[in-house]
Amino acid sequence: MSKAGISFTEFVPDNLHLGGGADALKMILLSGQTQARGAVLGQITLGAATAEADAGNTGDGAAGAVTLGSKAKLGDYLVECVAAANGAARFQVTDPDGDRLADLVEAVAYDTEHIKLTVADADTEFVAGDKFTVTVAEGSGKYVSSRAAAVDGSQHPKGILVNDTDASLADAEALMYTSGVFSAEALTIGAGHTVDSVREALTPRGMRILDTMA
Repeated sequence: MSKAGISFTEFVPDNLHLGGGADALKMILLSGQTQARGAVLGQITLGAATAEADAGNTGDGAAGAVTLGSKAKLGDYLVECVAAANGAARFQVTDPDGDRLADLVEAVAYDTEHIKLTVADADTEFVAGDKFTVTVAEGSGKYVSSRAAAVDGSQHPKGILVNDTDASLADAEALMYTSGVFSAEALTIGAGHTVDSVREALTPRGMRILDTMA
């Protein structure tokens, strides 16, 4: 056994797996899809985002239309008023790691690569110290075809499907290559990705993607 889950002891080269070991991980393919051997997969690591107003807020505006951006992080984003203004209060936004992001302005759609939301115009004005917590929940941990436009973590390729797998009606257990050398031409790449973007994501994970066609 390898730390990745399974290590194949017999290696039979084909047009997908060209060599270099064959570690694989047991995982769950999310229901509603059928994927072929060679599909590039990503993991759903993030769930929905929700916003909650602090119980001690003076301002009564609500935060809504909360969605994720492509660089969203698991955990709590703090949105805190730092400058009161009639209908245009300014909020400082801090990510779960404590890094400050662009400021948010009341009644103006906040659209960043991390989170997206709008703090509605308040009837009772916000004051400095009023705050919201935007929580990004943990995802299911299941796998899907990695699409570049996804925002749930699956936009980051993590491995390559070992066998054709039918999860059209229910979640299905499957194996995913996590090491080895693979043919770029034999991959099934999700929307928005290219061979180069897949190679960039998988190379640091111990997987080599080679162009095998002249």
